[in-house]
Order: sequence, then structure tokens, then C-alpha cells
Amino acid sequence: MYPPKIEKYNFGEIVIDGIFYAKDVIIYPQKINPSWWRKEGHSLFIEDIEEVLKEEPEVLIIGTGAVGLMQVSEKVKEKIKALNIELLILPTNKACQEYNKLSEKKKTIACLHLTC
Repeated sequence: MYPPKIEKYNFGEIVIDGIFYAKDVIIYPQKINPSWWRKEGHSLFIEDIEEVLKEEPEVLIIGTGAVGLMQVSEKVKEKIKALNIELLILPTNKACQEYNKLSEKKKTIACLHLTC
């Protein structure tokens, strides 16, 4: 069923379309990357989302963790703005809520850090 739907998020875990994940994920309109990892665990750089940007989303949602500790570099923000992609940077629980709302209307990708 696409786009995928987030059913539940708790610190360190997420359920998407009935499947449990315990690692950071990227939710694309047609697939899920079940083990997303970044160059530096609590920082987001362009290299960490190159595949995401190739998909040309209308909206990119970054879930920064349960309390929002993951930092998004200014270069990432600038690049996404230059590509005319709507960017939402939110704690992961709010990011999940926004993803479920927006993914029905726009081509949306969510990059979700599940801890911190």
C-alpha cells in the first residue's frame, strides 16, 4: 500500500504498514530504506541524503529524534531550498504526523532518526 503509512512511533522504534523497524529509516513514496545511517550519527549532511534528492520530492521531512538532537547542516538547508523542495525539520513524533498528512497530497520523503 503506497504511500506507506506510519502506524506508530516510540523512542527507537517505528511501525510502517504493519512492519516493525528498530533502526533509522527513510520512507520513499514506493519503498522504505530500513537501515539509514549518516556519516555522523547526530548530524545530517548532503552525503547522507543524496539518494533522497535524486528522487526529487516535493516535500522532505527530517525527523531529528525523540527530543530533536540530530542537527541539520546549513549546507543541507541551502541545497534543499535551491532545489525548491519544501523542508520540514521536526522532532520525529511530529515528523511522523506531518508525513502521514502530506504524503497523501504531495510526493513526500521522510528521513527519520528514531532515538535521541
